[in-house]
Parts: sequence; C-alpha cells; structure tokens
Amino acid sequence: MILCVWRELIVELYPRAELVEPADEAVVALVEKELGLPVPRELVSLWGECDGVSNEYGDAVVWPAGRVVEDNLAMRAEPDYVELYAPFEELIFFGDSDMGPQFAYVHTDYGPGIVVWDHESDRRRLVAASLRDYLQRCLGSGGGWFR
Repeated sequence: MILCVWRELIVELYPRAELVEPADEAVVALVEKELGLPVPRELVSLWGECDGVSNEYGDAVVWPAGRVVEDNLAMRAEPDYVELYAPFEELIFFGDSDMGPQFAYVHTDYGPGIVVWDHESDRRRLVAASLRDYLQRCLGSGGGWFR
C-alpha cells in the first residue's frame, strides 16, 4: 500500500485540485546535483506523489522538479540579477504567486524554512516552517497570506 499523504492534504485544502503524475526520479535527483544544495525531504516526498501543485488561479504553488532546476540555474546566471540582488546560491526557489513573489527553501540553524522573496525590494522573509505549513497557507488562506 502506497501512502499518498501530500495528495490527500492538497485535495483536503483545495478539493478542485487537478493532481498530476509523480515527478521522474531522475529529474528529482538532478535538482540536488545541479543546484548543489540538499533538497528538503518533504519536497522530494511531494514530487514522489505529484510533480507540482497549482491553485485555483493557476499559480504554480509548487513547481515541477524540472522547473526548479531550470529557473534556479537561470536566476543564478542572469547578469542583471547578479548585479541587482543578493546571491541566490543558498536558496532553492520552488513556487510563486500571481502577485509577483516567489518562494524558496533556505537552510537555517534549525533546518529548512520557506522564505518569500520580493523581486522589487530583494527582501527575503521567513513565512513558513514546513511544506505542510506553506501549502495550508497557500491553498487555505487565499492571496496575500505572505504579506
């Protein structure tokens, strides 16, 4: 019997969710290899059940594993970003909101946490302690919960 903890939580929080197939294990392995950071187990576990999560507005609350690699590498290499923003090498961006902010894992002394990054100010602020907390806020609280 396979437990589908993440799928059950997502459907509980957002009954109209359209859940996709799990991520390809080879792509998930590439995330850590390409980004050079440990990927939190909870994110790997979610990808093992579904490769990304979107809300009712089409926001990619959790990006597919392949997008995580592509977008993070692109952000780290973009010359304008390197000039304008603090380094992204300690972050793993994995989701966004239609209001502009993006969400990333950051490693703290207490383990991984989730920050919201505002591209206008380059402000990075801790907003969730875990992926479960993040999903509950994203899917259960509506827009602007991260302010």
